[in-house]
Amino acid sequence: MVRVSDDSDTEGVDAEAAGTDAAIGTTTTTGTEAATSGTAASATRPTSDDSPREAAVGTVGLTRKFGEITAVDDVSLTVPRGELRAVIGPNGAGKTTLFNTVTGALSPTAGSVWLAGEEITDVPQARRPHLGLARSFQGNELFTDRTVLENVRIVVQTTQQGPFRLDLFRDAGPVGRERATELIERVGLAAELDSVARNLSHGDQRRLGIAMALATDPDVLLLDEPTSGMSPGATARTADLIEDIQETLGLTVLLIEHDVEVVLSISDRITVLDRGAVVATGPPEVVRDDPAVQDAYLGGMRENE
Repeated sequence: MVRVSDDSDTEGVDAEAAGTDAAIGTTTTTGTEAATSGTAASATRPTSDDSPREAAVGTVGLTRKFGEITAVDDVSLTVPRGELRAVIGPNGAGKTTLFNTVTGALSPTAGSVWLAGEEITDVPQARRPHLGLARSFQGNELFTDRTVLENVRIVVQTTQQGPFRLDLFRDAGPVGRERATELIERVGLAAELDSVARNLSHGDQRRLGIAMALATDPDVLLLDEPTSGMSPGATARTADLIEDIQETLGLTVLLIEHDVEVVLSISDRITVLDRGAVVATGPPEVVRDDPAVQDAYLGGMRENE
């Protein structure tokens, strides 16, 4: 199994995207999320009603430090049930560290994580998928020597049997095989059912990773750069897939993505991070012209020159 370590949060910014990346034309905030008001083109500072206890997934004052470096800085998010929320930001903004802290791969230095109204800050990472939180990683986390069907079947079996009772040599049974096949067909890999994972194209490996995340039967799905490294055609197909599974399965989706066209076309709302803190949150239609977000991207590029 190939596993990627995300502790350093070194997500890159695509040069073309940086030129067009813009975000929320709203009140600028630091460390807290701006909530949309009744009009789509504006947002306000959070109120007492902006509570993660009422949301599918959320954080309160979430902070993660590595020594003297603050990678995530007092981030409060509230993502309602059924929303597709994108998280964007320049290189080193803290996006992947935020995901790692929400999923339990990292423990927060301060703050709390909430899922379906329950605090899960101290819940072990291995337990969180059983509570309805799933993640597809930025790197392809696959059983590379096994077939597409076997990859998804293993996750289905883990969901059915539990991680401490998993027997890989035991057949998943007709229900498990049917469930795995259904998920493979959903992500468009029916023709690759018996293909070995390592032989798939990069785009198809990413789709397989999404199928494996869906095999945990999540309520909340976190996607870390699902279109990274894809051709324009594969990117468009993956964006359509994300929209389809979010709508047809009724999932809440939290998405890290550098492709601005994808972000603007499929997101309900967008949260922008810079230097670990939230600088803005709002709907896509006001994302394009926000000067604070433009400054975050262009300023980060200048610092890296």
